[in-house]
Amino acid sequence: MYCLQWLLPVLLIPKPLNPALWFSHSMFMGFYLLSFLLERKPCTICALVFLAALILICYSCWGNCFLYHCTGSQLPESAHDPSVVGT
Repeated sequence: MYCLQWLLPVLLIPKPLNPALWFSHSMFMGFYLLSFLLERKPCTICALVFLAALILICYSCWGNCFLYHCTGSQLPESAHDPSVVGT
Protein backbone atom coordinates (compact mmCIF):
# COMPACT_ATOMS: atom_id res chain seq x y z
CA MET A 1 0.00 0.00 0.00
CA TYR A 2 2.99 2.24 -0.54
CA CYS A 3 1.39 3.74 -3.64
CA LEU A 4 -1.54 5.17 -1.66
CA GLN A 5 0.74 7.85 -0.22
CA TRP A 6 0.73 9.50 -3.66
CA LEU A 7 -2.99 9.01 -4.33
CA LEU A 8 -4.74 9.96 -1.09
CA PRO A 9 -3.46 13.57 -0.92
CA VAL A 10 -5.23 14.18 -4.25
CA LEU A 11 -8.54 13.77 -2.42
CA LEU A 12 -7.55 16.43 0.14
CA ILE A 13 -6.77 19.20 -2.35
CA PRO A 14 -9.68 21.66 -2.11
CA LYS A 15 -11.51 22.97 -5.14
CA PRO A 16 -10.93 26.64 -5.88
CA LEU A 17 -13.58 29.08 -4.67
CA ASN A 18 -13.74 30.84 -8.01
CA PRO A 19 -16.11 28.88 -10.31
CA ALA A 20 -14.11 29.99 -13.36
CA LEU A 21 -11.20 27.84 -12.17
CA TRP A 22 -13.18 24.63 -11.64
CA PHE A 23 -12.64 23.34 -15.18
CA SER A 24 -8.89 23.99 -15.06
CA HIS A 25 -8.68 22.31 -11.67
CA SER A 26 -10.63 19.27 -12.91
CA MET A 27 -8.41 18.94 -15.98
CA PHE A 28 -5.23 19.23 -13.92
CA MET A 29 -6.38 16.62 -11.41
CA GLY A 30 -7.56 14.28 -14.17
CA PHE A 31 -4.26 14.52 -16.05
CA TYR A 32 -2.31 14.06 -12.81
CA LEU A 33 -4.22 10.87 -12.01
CA LEU A 34 -3.93 9.55 -15.55
CA SER A 35 -0.19 10.19 -15.70
CA PHE A 36 0.28 8.70 -12.23
CA LEU A 37 -1.61 5.54 -13.17
CA LEU A 38 0.34 5.16 -16.41
CA GLU A 39 3.77 5.89 -14.95
CA ARG A 40 3.71 4.32 -11.49
CA LYS A 41 1.24 1.50 -12.16
CA PRO A 42 -0.14 1.18 -8.61
CA CYS A 43 -1.19 -2.20 -7.31
CA THR A 44 -4.76 -3.31 -7.80
CA ILE A 45 -5.67 -2.97 -4.12
CA CYS A 46 -4.44 0.63 -3.97
CA ALA A 47 -6.26 1.55 -7.18
CA LEU A 48 -9.51 0.00 -5.91
CA VAL A 49 -9.25 1.73 -2.52
CA PHE A 50 -8.63 5.07 -4.22
CA LEU A 51 -11.48 4.62 -6.70
CA ALA A 52 -13.84 3.61 -3.89
CA ALA A 53 -12.90 6.73 -1.90
CA LEU A 54 -13.31 8.91 -5.00
CA ILE A 55 -16.72 7.43 -5.81
CA LEU A 56 -17.93 7.86 -2.22
CA ILE A 57 -16.80 11.49 -2.08
CA CYS A 58 -18.36 12.33 -5.45
CA TYR A 59 -21.55 10.38 -4.77
CA SER A 60 -22.14 12.06 -1.42
CA CYS A 61 -21.69 15.59 -2.91
CA TRP A 62 -19.61 16.84 0.00
CA GLY A 63 -18.28 19.53 -2.31
CA ASN A 64 -14.72 18.25 -2.64
CA CYS A 65 -15.23 16.13 -5.75
CA PHE A 66 -12.94 17.49 -8.43
CA LEU A 67 -14.80 15.82 -11.29
CA TYR A 68 -17.88 18.06 -11.19
CA HIS A 69 -19.80 20.46 -8.96
CA CYS A 70 -22.99 19.12 -7.45
CA THR A 71 -25.94 21.37 -8.21
CA GLY A 72 -27.46 21.01 -4.75
CA SER A 73 -24.31 21.88 -2.81
CA GLN A 74 -23.67 25.47 -1.91
CA LEU A 75 -20.46 27.40 -1.95
CA PRO A 76 -18.90 28.41 1.35
CA GLU A 77 -19.79 31.86 2.69
CA SER A 78 -16.29 33.13 1.90
CA ALA A 79 -16.96 32.52 -1.81
CA HIS A 80 -19.28 35.51 -1.88
CA ASP A 81 -16.64 37.81 -0.39
CA PRO A 82 -15.02 39.78 -3.26
CA SER A 83 -11.74 40.09 -1.42
CA VAL A 84 -11.37 36.30 -1.25
CA VAL A 85 -12.53 35.47 -4.78
CA GLY A 86 -10.56 38.29 -6.34
CA THR A 87 -7.24 37.06 -4.98
